[in-house]
Amino acid sequence: MNKLPLKTRVQILTMLCEGSSMRSISRVADVSINTVSKLLVDAGKFCAELHDREVRNVKAKRVQCDEIWSFTAAKQKNVAAMKNTVEGAGDTWTWTALDSDSKLIISWLVGGRDGEYALAFMDDVKERLANRVQLTTDGHKAYLNAVEEAFGADIDYAMLVKMYGEPEGKAVPQERRYSPAVCTGAKKTRIEGSPDLAHVSTSHVERQNLTMRMQMRRFTRLTNAFSKKFENHVHMVALYTVWYNFIRIHKTLKTSPAMAAGVSQTLWSMDNICEKMDAVAPKPGPRGPYKKGA
Repeated sequence: MNKLPLKTRVQILTMLCEGSSMRSISRVADVSINTVSKLLVDAGKFCAELHDREVRNVKAKRVQCDEIWSFTAAKQKNVAAMKNTVEGAGDTWTWTALDSDSKLIISWLVGGRDGEYALAFMDDVKERLANRVQLTTDGHKAYLNAVEEAFGADIDYAMLVKMYGEPEGKAVPQERRYSPAVCTGAKKTRIEGSPDLAHVSTSHVERQNLTMRMQMRRFTRLTNAFSKKFENHVHMVALYTVWYNFIRIHKTLKTSPAMAAGVSQTLWSMDNICEKMDAVAPKPGPRGPYKKGA
């Protein structure tokens, strides 16, 4: 079985995390798009296990949670009209929990935006924390029951509800298709415990959402670069999370979020990821007997 050189695999995975599309990567690296897809799947599975194993016992003080929208195969409103149905088609939400100080992505989950996913997400966040934290979320109602079920009273929890509208005294342009609504204010509400209202914010996790949109091509709006398969979307988020936590140097911190959080003692590279993948990959067995075609 032929295997790509380490340099080529590092190039492909790095480009995937730098906002390049799979087809552009196949052209630049001079490999088949199926090769890029298979490497993404292998790396995604490995990175999901790595994150699950390494990001544990996180000593955080303030945690911010948010969800970011994308879609698989077709937008939700167009799923019913699809000629060829795809499993997992429609709106795809990525939940993330961020340590506000180290900028570490503590937990992530890809799926729907209902209470079931909220509970699964919060249960995972709870398992990865080493101590009581102050938690801030947006006003999504699914968080209320999920946080209560996962943490009980062992949490200082507040919701930040932003209000949107048009600024007073300014004319509203007729064409607003590409412009977001203006945030006119925010309401901070204590839900559980004694959260410090001065630190009730979702700014850091929302900034991380922007990084996700910029670094993963399938998250880019108003393009045809959406995920065609739900599984590949999950694999890409898993790869991105390890890249963001362990490899990428945060400009403010001057180090990786994993090192800032004490999860890792060294700065990783994509070469390290590929070498670790090789170390756990099953050894190719002997080739089976050749069978002639009918």
